[in-house]
Amino acid sequence: MSREVTSAAAPTPEGKMYHIALGPGDIPPFVLLPGDPGRVDMIARTWDRYEIIGQHREYRSARGVYHGAPIAAVSTGIGGPSAAIAVEELARIGAHTLIRVGTTGAIQDYIRPGDVIIASAAVRYEGASHEYAPPEYPAHAAPEAVLALVEAARRLGVRYHVGVVASTATFHLGQSRPGFMGYTWSLAESRISDLQAMGVLSFEMEAATIYTLSSIYGLRAACVCAAVANRVTDEFVVGAGVEEAIRVANEAARILWRLDEARGGYRPRSVPSISELAEAAKD
Repeated sequence: MSREVTSAAAPTPEGKMYHIALGPGDIPPFVLLPGDPGRVDMIARTWDRYEIIGQHREYRSARGVYHGAPIAAVSTGIGGPSAAIAVEELARIGAHTLIRVGTTGAIQDYIRPGDVIIASAAVRYEGASHEYAPPEYPAHAAPEAVLALVEAARRLGVRYHVGVVASTATFHLGQSRPGFMGYTWSLAESRISDLQAMGVLSFEMEAATIYTLSSIYGLRAACVCAAVANRVTDEFVVGAGVEEAIRVANEAARILWRLDEARGGYRPRSVPSISELAEAAKD
């Protein structure tokens, strides 16, 4: 049986990106990025209407409408490498606003399970971003996207914190947990205390990759995560804050959509004024 051969970096013969199984026009440019494919359905059910449109490997996708705003969700899987593939392929089909919606483990004692954390920037421990830029290149969110998330959390009455998170390459030693048979080493043992001293809020695994690539490519990225655990107080509550993080992300996407509508479209690397954002945030 013969098969058509194309470049591995090019779209499939059907015009789809290979990994996410989506092509131009399949989704609107405002995309929520959960890690877990199962969370795509959870997100989509909060919209006014939706349809599931793709599933390939860890990349599950949906599109719909939230309070008049066209919106999509595409899962990234766990970690920077698979998140980088999602950003690369979404950028190629016209996405320009990417909001990670995930879970995180707090490392500051004042953050409670169920709170949400809005990441203004991320420490680049995740590895994938180093294929794109040197360690000195900052992984930062788009300012207007951070403000949209803050406004969304405020108006929804969701308890939130804004600051730097640490994106790690692994869940165990990368986040100061012992490995198999208790294996550890000095870097893993000191990481939490070092980051606490720097004021870092939590551990997660994808934001730094999404931020670095988005900054390079002129995309607008942000991240809101539910704090399901606190490593200092040794608390873990499965699913705590996830619904709240989804609601905040939805509302922020709507605010940014209204901002772009008022400005005549998305403007890469152009930060809006406070008055423009305030107008977009009105009901």
